Amino acid sequence: MRRILVAGNWKLNGNKASIQQLVNSIVTGANELTKVSIAVCAPYVYLPLTAELLGSSAVALGAQDVSEQDSGAFTGEVSAPMLLEIGCKYVIVGHSERRALFGEKDGDTARKFAAARKQGLIPILCLGESLAEREAGQTETVVARQLDAVLELEGVQALSDAVIAYEPVWAIGTGKTATPEQAQAVHAFIRERIAAQDEAVAKKIQILYGGSVKGSNAAELFAMQDIDGGLIGGASLDAQDFLKICQAGQNQ
Repeated sequence: MRRILVAGNWKLNGNKASIQQLVNSIVTGANELTKVSIAVCAPYVYLPLTAELLGSSAVALGAQDVSEQDSGAFTGEVSAPMLLEIGCKYVIVGHSERRALFGEKDGDTARKFAAARKQGLIPILCLGESLAEREAGQTETVVARQLDAVLELEGVQALSDAVIAYEPVWAIGTGKTATPEQAQAVHAFIRERIAAQDEAVAKKIQILYGGSVKGSNAAELFAMQDIDGGLIGGASLDAQDFLKICQAGQNQ
């Protein structure tokens, strides 16, 4: 049985004081949540502080992006070796905001995925369609294209050391959430597409849902057969709500 993973994505939010309060509350609340994996993905500049606050707790550290390069003349970039050295376990790649706002292409995401894995980081590969694409009936086409870019570069076995997050763009930060049935349908499609190449990898991989997940709807989403947790945006900035989501994972 796949273990539930709840990963918080703080995006461009937080300061020293708020992060200290948030992490201390999460660590305290997570002590009794032994059946769910928990991670927090902090902005680059707060990764050392977050790592220090997490200490030896079971809550893992993640970053929100990574360079496809390990080193060199790439001003402003942060490499996988740097993230690993500072204590990261996870890194988000291909988030819809990176794709839409910063022009990241499928191939860029695939190379970042490869760079993360090469150093032993666990990439959280984000896939998802826009509202226009969903309304045009293109959800599976878009998700397949995004997934296939990684499969073509790295091969299906690479997913043995990775996590996938399905995030319908129309549900991120909008307050709209895909129904559990809508989310499950896409999760099942992703798992079936992987299974066509390797059933064992498909059965093992955690596929998270992201898109306005809250304490009030997490249990319903996590109860779906192919939903293995959540990549949490806004609610991850509120310790109480984030821990409610984690508790929903604990109860599965």
